[in-house]
Amino acid sequence: MTEFVSLSVDAGVGTIRIDRPPMNALNRQIQGELLEVADEASTRADVRAVVVYGGEKTFAAGADVKEMASMSYSDMAPQARRLSAGLGAISTIPKPTVAAVTGYALGGGLEVVLGADRRIAGDNVKLGFPEILLGIFPGGGGTQRAARLIGPSRTKDLIYTGRMVKADEALAIGLVDEVVPADEVHARAVAWAAQFTSGPALAYAAAKKAIDNGLDTDLRTGLDIESELFAGVFATDDAKAGMASFVENGPGKATFTGR
Repeated sequence: MTEFVSLSVDAGVGTIRIDRPPMNALNRQIQGELLEVADEASTRADVRAVVVYGGEKTFAAGADVKEMASMSYSDMAPQARRLSAGLGAISTIPKPTVAAVTGYALGGGLEVVLGADRRIAGDNVKLGFPEILLGIFPGGGGTQRAARLIGPSRTKDLIYTGRMVKADEALAIGLVDEVVPADEVHARAVAWAAQFTSGPALAYAAAKKAIDNGLDTDLRTGLDIESELFAGVFATDDAKAGMASFVENGPGKATFTGR
């Protein structure tokens, strides 16, 4: 049983909830629990899409600085990859994922958010990488995922300055995909995720893998990855059902089983 991270499921939508009041500081325990719960969401057949949420007031204000303050290089060196894996755990879920972001998402909190496929933010959000103000820099995937999402120049600006951006700027630079009133964030994220609960789960997983793995390599290799995954979905029941339904009844009328 996990203490600070939980998974609840309703009608195919799993909500991964981070709950460590008052600010959801992401200590080593939470990093491990994120790995555990992400693995559960990945393997449970009743979870077809995932929302990650920190609650109505704030998403997560960052890693637990008190826990890191006394650590030396020799302490952090064997822990750094596990920290990165924990804060990036959402990215490993082979299903559509969305971060529902309210209040602060700073440092490690923003790194968790960046692991989702989509980011829906409340109009009260403040996002940023303040690590430089502590004499360090983002080590949970921030330098890599942010640069891929908003480009290296904007990422360097956020990391070098340590400044926080509000909802309007975050939307303008592509750090979030949608801004809604703060009290509507979770409902809007669930609504986005719900559209995938009766879809072709294996095709979603393959498309996600093609996109994510392709970004990490050159175009030619990315196209090869796409071709292999594309051929693979022809072994699924959903591909047969979807194409047969299209031929017989037109688009958008197929019933998928997720197999």
